Amino acid sequence: MLVQEAVQEHAAAAAEGAAEKFNAGKTIIEHVSNSGHDHPLIRLPHVLGIDFSVTKHVLMLWLVAAFVFVVVTWTVRRYLKQDRPLPTGFMNALEAVVEFVRDAIVQPNVGKKWVNTWTPLVLTLFVFILCANGIGLIPVFETIGLLDHFVLHTAEDSFLKHVMHGGTTATANFNVTAALATITFFAIIVAGSRAHGAIKHWVNMVPHGLAWPLYIILIPIEVMGMFVRPFALTMRLAANMTGGHIAILAILSFVFLFTEMAGRAIVGIGVGAVVSVPLAVGISGLEIIVVLVQAYVFALLSAVFIGMAIHVHH
Repeated sequence: MLVQEAVQEHAAAAAEGAAEKFNAGKTIIEHVSNSGHDHPLIRLPHVLGIDFSVTKHVLMLWLVAAFVFVVVTWTVRRYLKQDRPLPTGFMNALEAVVEFVRDAIVQPNVGKKWVNTWTPLVLTLFVFILCANGIGLIPVFETIGLLDHFVLHTAEDSFLKHVMHGGTTATANFNVTAALATITFFAIIVAGSRAHGAIKHWVNMVPHGLAWPLYIILIPIEVMGMFVRPFALTMRLAANMTGGHIAILAILSFVFLFTEMAGRAIVGIGVGAVVSVPLAVGISGLEIIVVLVQAYVFALLSAVFIGMAIHVHH
């Protein structure tokens, strides 16, 4: 499902008698990486040495943000316009998610005093990451690629051709997860400063009443820990979302590899039917669980880190 475009390209090359063999590594990297500088969707000028061109992952971020904003806003406004508001349907599910994040994730970590302060942030992170992870599993662009290949036949430099390059899971991009982790990083500082004061928050980084030589060791460790937390959030989310896609693509690549090794298409089809497709389906099912778990873990750890800044002595 994720390699439909690669299947088409490889089949076309084989039909034309191309001598170049199937490169599994190149195909996998092209389908999980960002569209990069070679295939930007909208090319923009550099500002202060930073390339602001719109890549595929930037497009996915916009789509996910727009989707979450429109769906949630429309659902809530429709609910509030009722004479006697009673949650039904999707609003009931949305309310369940809000209560779950508030009661099971935020409140146990930040306490009742601060639960209403930090629930909106943690809830936003949870919903955004969940939707970004989930949309990345839907072969939207691969379906568009099939439509373009068999029906539209657009030019090589068209927008549709450019949108085919790169992966579709924005949270598999380390830049995206680093940005989300940076929000948590500053939220930790704000939470500690609001609870204890701007100066007291930094004083609370190390235990009180210890021999002064110990602070020479503890202070650098605590400063490093400040940056290790967002780094861990960044790597965990991006690596988990990338790993599943790579596994699926690698397994589906067996079809082409065995076809070339045996010199017969029937061998590749047999391997695909017996091995590749069942394994890919199984991993795809596991990916659905990963989508939920990773959104939960990111939100939970963010709440834990914020709660540690608030309840420093616990």
